[in-house]
Amino acid sequence: MTHHGKKYLEAAKKVDSKKEYSLDEAVKLLKEVSFVKFNETVELHARLGIDPRQSDQQVRTTVLLPAGLGKTVRILVFAEGEAARAAEAAGADYVAGDELIAKIKNEEWTEFDVSIAVPDMMRKVGGLGKVLGRKGLMPNPKAGTVVNPDDLGRAISEARAGRVEFRNDKTGNVHIPLGKIQFTEEQLMQNLTAVLDALRRAKPATAKGTYVKRLVLTSTMGPAIRLDANAALSTIKEAA
Repeated sequence: MTHHGKKYLEAAKKVDSKKEYSLDEAVKLLKEVSFVKFNETVELHARLGIDPRQSDQQVRTTVLLPAGLGKTVRILVFAEGEAARAAEAAGADYVAGDELIAKIKNEEWTEFDVSIAVPDMMRKVGGLGKVLGRKGLMPNPKAGTVVNPDDLGRAISEARAGRVEFRNDKTGNVHIPLGKIQFTEEQLMQNLTAVLDALRRAKPATAKGTYVKRLVLTSTMGPAIRLDANAALSTIKEAA
């Protein structure tokens, strides 16, 4: 049983747990009920009507958040030679050749938020699956994190600006960061709209029935706010 403090309980009173809020109402309420001193992370949680055991019903995509993530993104690029020089010039925080690859493998070093690789490094990066896969840091062509050396500049600036990859977990849920509680309502709405659009587009062709069963908006310490999933997705569809 979770024991919440007085401030949380006061905040939770403002949220009607039976109500499904519109996007505007939810974002406004989210900021109202934030009661901690630090800049909380805002997240969207979605329960999807997919069968996560089926390989053709996986949801995995990336989205570029218009208002960014509100945090410093540390970027590591797996590259050697000319590509390594291009990565450095484009502002990568770390450029990983054999030495850093060994450090990741042997010491499980992962002091970075995004990793990008050029294709000819993937044979070396493949051996890091155990360390990177667990933390969602494995470069992947589908996620746009395996790129040709010519595209490194774009990939690095997009990652820096707030490109987020999300995928369903074993229970068919997705958890997507939307930025920080100190963002303006407008910034949070921009990011939320972009994420919902990406989620809608990522629907597997074989998924039957209701695709998005439940949507919840939360901040790190704040109470959960339910969204009206149908209304939210149809609004996004009309705007697209």
